[in-house]
Amino acid sequence: MQHSLINQQANYIPLGNRFRGFCPVVVDLETGGFNADTDALLEVAAVILGIDDQGHLHCKESFSVHVQPFEGANLEPASLEVNGIDPFHPLRIAQPEAVALRGLFKEVRRVCKENLCKRAILVGHNAHFDLNFLHTSARRAEVKNNPFHPFSCFDTVTLGAMAHGQTVLSRVAELAGLEWQNDQAHSALYDASMTAEVFCKVLNTWNQEVNPFIPKCNPNALTADQIEDETSKTFDDN
Repeated sequence: MQHSLINQQANYIPLGNRFRGFCPVVVDLETGGFNADTDALLEVAAVILGIDDQGHLHCKESFSVHVQPFEGANLEPASLEVNGIDPFHPLRIAQPEAVALRGLFKEVRRVCKENLCKRAILVGHNAHFDLNFLHTSARRAEVKNNPFHPFSCFDTVTLGAMAHGQTVLSRVAELAGLEWQNDQAHSALYDASMTAEVFCKVLNTWNQEVNPFIPKCNPNALTADQIEDETSKTFDDN
C-alpha cells in the first residue's frame, strides 16, 4: 500500500466533535463493473482529512493500493476502457482483496483513534456506490473490523449541486477553483484527492461565510481506549 503525507505542517487537532464523532475518510474505488457482487475491485484510494484551529479542513495523508481480481470476478470491457486498468499487466503490483482491505481498514481505525472518533464515515462522489462496493468486497474477502459506517456517507454530488449547480466531479472542481487534469482522471488516488479537495473547499466556504465552526475540546468525546473498542467491532451484520 502506498502512503503519502500531504500536509506535514498543520497542527494536530482531533476531528472528534466536528461530525458528531464520525471521522470523514475520502474514498474512491476503481472497479471492473457496477455490480459489487460479481465485478472485480481493482483499485482503492483513501484521503485522510485534518482540521485547523479555525475549523478549516485540509487533506492530510493518502493511501492507495492496486487490488487483484478475486477468483471468478467479472471484468466489463467498458469499465476497463474508462479506467485504463489492465488487471493482469506484469508490472502491476497488486494485492489480494483481503490483504488490501485489511491494510486500509487498519489505517482508518488508527485515524479514527487519533481523532477521537467512534467510526469512519465515507466521503465520496456518488458515495453510495463506493460504500456498497467496499462493504460487499469486505464481506466476500471475510475482512473483519470494518471501521466504516454501514450505510451513512457524505456525497460531493450533493455538495457540488448545492454550491455550484453541478454534479460531475470535474465541473464541480473547476467551479471551486481547482485545476482538473483529464489525463489523471479515473485513477482512484487522483479522483479521491480531487473529491477531498472539493469536500474541503465547500465546507470551508460554508464555515467562513455562513456558519462558523471552531473546534473545541469535547468533554463527552470517547477516550482513546473507548475508540479502540468501538473501531474493533465487526459491522458486517449492520
